[in-house]
Amino acid sequence: MTKLKLGPIPDDKPVKLNVELPAELHRDLIAYGEILGREAGMGPIEAKKLVVPMLERFIATDRGFAKARRAPRGTEKAPSGRGEA
Repeated sequence: MTKLKLGPIPDDKPVKLNVELPAELHRDLIAYGEILGREAGMGPIEAKKLVVPMLERFIATDRGFAKARRAPRGTEKAPSGRGEA
């Protein structure tokens, strides 16, 4: 097998997801968009435009996720709890 300097090219095609949100969460997203738009000197930002940056920020700042992602597969600790033998 040839050893190339360039590794696999990731699939960067956007994926469309349809999700159902609880009404209260949707209202919170609308309020967040209104506040963010007001602070930026713009009009309200649509709730659907907030989802991607919010998820990106959440994942980027989740230390547990980052640690688990760096761990070699199969070495993650099993959750401790009742019923372990």
